[in-house]
Amino acid sequence: MNTVALILAGGQGTRLGILTEDIAKPAVPFGGKYRIIDFTLSNCVNSGIYTVGVLTQYRPHVLINHIGIGRPWDLDRKDGGLTILPPFLGRKESDWYSGTANAVYQNIRYVDQYNPRYVLVLSGDHIYSMDYNELLDYHISKRAQGTVACMEVPINEASRFGIMVTDADGRIVEFQEKPKEPKSNLASLGIYVFNWPFLRDVLIEDEEDPKSTHDFGRDIITKLVSENDVKLYAFRFDGYWKDVGTLESYWESNLELTHPLPPLNLYDPNWRFYTHSEEMQPAYIGSKASVVDSLVSEGAEIYGTVENAVLFQGVFVEEGAVVRNSIIMTHARIERGAQIEDTIVCERAVIGEDVKIGIGEDAPSKLDPKVYTGRITVVGFDTVVPAGVSIGKNAVIGNGVRPENFASLTVEPGGFVL
Repeated sequence: MNTVALILAGGQGTRLGILTEDIAKPAVPFGGKYRIIDFTLSNCVNSGIYTVGVLTQYRPHVLINHIGIGRPWDLDRKDGGLTILPPFLGRKESDWYSGTANAVYQNIRYVDQYNPRYVLVLSGDHIYSMDYNELLDYHISKRAQGTVACMEVPINEASRFGIMVTDADGRIVEFQEKPKEPKSNLASLGIYVFNWPFLRDVLIEDEEDPKSTHDFGRDIITKLVSENDVKLYAFRFDGYWKDVGTLESYWESNLELTHPLPPLNLYDPNWRFYTHSEEMQPAYIGSKASVVDSLVSEGAEIYGTVENAVLFQGVFVEEGAVVRNSIIMTHARIERGAQIEDTIVCERAVIGEDVKIGIGEDAPSKLDPKVYTGRITVVGFDTVVPAGVSIGKNAVIGNGVRPENFASLTVEPGGFVL
């Protein structure tokens, strides 16, 4: 077995607010029918990598049910295939992964059974399209011990990333973790390839270091860069990659899919993205409906107006309802006369008759201004918004909210109902 892929899928994704209150970030729905982890899994099989371990931790139930035995990705194999790797009680009773490096360390025996030459360490919570063979070929050509996939970002945004400083040959000579004054604009994508015997020794050494936080970026990469005899290289990636770690970036990257030529091509027959989704009837657009610049998935029924929106499977938009600049997730229902703008409506939510969402001026969030930072209103999973309610911009209606939880028919901009 030449290469084993390990997908780190235990992240909480706190900056997505109520979207990740009950599910892990890699399980968050995306793009009309997918979940975020589908893109990393699809990249693996499209790259011919069929031995994949998925390391789970935070609220993994939806994620595990979605992945199953890997059949939609052709990963239900006798040799290799897909394996779910949750934390387990060890000899030191360190049952939780204490960092990304520790997560891989705890699964050394899983990797060892395949005796691979290379290990890919991947993040399960980014949206991207990458042929890992190009990364592996670069790694081999440089005779590297480790290679970090990187992307050039605007210099004014570099302080949000881990930044790699390289020499003329691409060898990493310095690593800066979210620097205030970046020396480069080459940002790490959290995608690594290592020679397995080399990484195995590094992980064991890191685990024994009481000062380490056992994180790949903060500890492993920093340590390797400081050692002159280690060959660590930066692979420059120029394809599509997006960290949908905030509500604004999540909303924007979904709505990008409505463009005639979206940055992420979901329709490339040579690089398909696979998912485990419900089998549903074709979408239906009623005779009086209007649908403009929108992505509509199977099972959706539209009798109202939809503009610049992403509608997931089984969404129902009644006559007289208007949906603009919004994301409506699976089996949500928008009832007659409702008007929705700049909103994320989560799975199985019901928006009652004549409800208005995203109206008025923007205002700072009264719930959490660090998470809810823009004009986007969020309506949670399994929530019912009663008829006639008006909800302002940047408001939050939590998961599982019922009509009796609304103290009045008005939720002001920046307000919330939990």
